[in-house]
Amino acid sequence: MMNREKLISKWLDNNLNNLELEAFKSLEDYDDLVKLNTSLQTFKADNYDTSKELENILSTIKSKKQQPTHWFKPFMRIAAILAICFSLYYYITTIDTTISTMVAQKTTIDLPDASSVSLNAKSLLAFNKKDWKNEREVELQGEAFFKVAKGSTFKVITKLGTVTVYGTQFNVKQRDNYFEVICYEGLVGVTHNTHETKLKPGDSFLIIDGKIIAKEKENRSTPSWLNNESTFKSLPYKTIIAEFERQYDVDITLVNIDSNQLFTGSFTHNNLEVALKSISLPLHLTYSKTNNTIILKGE
Repeated sequence: MMNREKLISKWLDNNLNNLELEAFKSLEDYDDLVKLNTSLQTFKADNYDTSKELENILSTIKSKKQQPTHWFKPFMRIAAILAICFSLYYYITTIDTTISTMVAQKTTIDLPDASSVSLNAKSLLAFNKKDWKNEREVELQGEAFFKVAKGSTFKVITKLGTVTVYGTQFNVKQRDNYFEVICYEGLVGVTHNTHETKLKPGDSFLIIDGKIIAKEKENRSTPSWLNNESTFKSLPYKTIIAEFERQYDVDITLVNIDSNQLFTGSFTHNNLEVALKSISLPLHLTYSKTNNTIILKGE
């Protein structure tokens, strides 16, 4: 004889045979089970899709779980906006003057204390004009020649090193992995990796690709680029090409040329053809030019 629970289960599934149905009807609570089943039918949807309903329930549960985090996204957006605003405020209140030059452009800036700065092509200078009396400090990206008036400590900050001076004339060049300081007058202190090197007139400090390069005494009174000419002494050819591109707004491709070979020479900033010959003939190179693209080829 089938047990009571199994009979009820098969009855609910409409899966009772005649003998099982008779056994079900003989149950003492048969009438109550029929009444209960009839009542439950009124609550059951006509087309009840179990899989679909389960998916809906899981979706609802997921959305409920995620609901408490809805406030987090707007909060993060507000936090990001506040951070940006704070950064802008800090930048504006600490560095209120920025001057930059384009490719093939130079300019001269008068600082608040009668000091002056000449910016070479594709360079940027930033400083705080409001607090200049208390702190003579500039940030430099690129190359600049400084004539500093006597006064308190004057600092030039670059990403590769800091230059500290007291009433002097000097040139600072910071390009990618190239960092050079040349003192023309007075005394210059160059700090790189926490070590300071003192430069007197004619002394220079040069680092290329992280290596300190020894240089001869500088015999000029000002850097050559102020007179629209770039001059190089035993420098990697790639640095000459990079400067050429900045001065003439061109793209140069080297073919069969060692970009690390040393080059000594110069090129003018106001005549492209003459300048090309100046950087190609000493190395026996040929060149071709199409619009702003130049190809230099070795033998």
